[in-house]
Amino acid sequence: MKIRKYGAIDIGSNAVRLLVSNVIDYKGQVFFQKNALVRVPIRLGQDAFTKGEISKKNIGRIIKSMKAFRLLMKVHGVEDYLAFATSALRGAKNYSQVVERVFNKSKIQIEIIDGKKEAKIISNTNVFENIDIEKTFLCIDVGGGSTEISILKGGKRLNSNSFKIGTVRLLNKDFDQRIWNQLEIWVKKHTKIYSKVYLLGTGGNINKLHKISNVKDNRPITFLTLNLIYNKLNELSYEERIIDLGLNPDRSDVIIPATKLFLKIFEWSGAKVIYVPKVGLSDGMIRELYKNKN
Repeated sequence: MKIRKYGAIDIGSNAVRLLVSNVIDYKGQVFFQKNALVRVPIRLGQDAFTKGEISKKNIGRIIKSMKAFRLLMKVHGVEDYLAFATSALRGAKNYSQVVERVFNKSKIQIEIIDGKKEAKIISNTNVFENIDIEKTFLCIDVGGGSTEISILKGGKRLNSNSFKIGTVRLLNKDFDQRIWNQLEIWVKKHTKIYSKVYLLGTGGNINKLHKISNVKDNRPITFLTLNLIYNKLNELSYEERIIDLGLNPDRSDVIIPATKLFLKIFEWSGAKVIYVPKVGLSDGMIRELYKNKN
């Protein structure tokens, strides 16, 4: 048995995350095992989507987070890592300054990836554990600044796209209605050719919605259940969602626009259920790193 440790740093619009994973090579098979996950609620999208650049305060918070992540990776014995930034940082006017300052202070090299690469990496995660691989899936990752969406069939990605609609943008009403329309057109165009489509959701919001739904781990959430949850979330105040549902303060507000977006995609695609494999960009980054090293 050979065990290697890799790290994935995901610098998103609503939070910054470090995932440390064991990659286990045993008898010709490779297993990916989550070892540690740290999430820091730095809402970069609030800066990027309202002011057009990352504030000095949040640059300082990113630097402190990256210093801490480097120490944690050293303690865990991580041999290599990837650090990807998505919608908020790639849309900020001062992105190059942020990347340079972070590297100078923490020695963490950040790569800013575009939406299509983000969608590709997410859809390459092992989303089919305990799910019928032969079904046609519409894979959706709703982030703070963008939504990545892919058609998966037979375990292969057939089409993917990225749209500048995310939870932080929706909260701030910082989105173009034309992009919303483009998302609707894309979903309808790429799902109408199939007799039956199943949704497959990744990311923190749908993971939390799955927990709230109380369905068993491998069971999907139905449209009816998700709609009931949406109504319940709207009935509760921001504070009640934190206390009654156990949501983090930085999740309590964005979960409502996220749920609304999932419901819209249900409607446009004609799907009846959404599977939640509980993987995301950072899981795909670990696999990407392993693939590049072998």
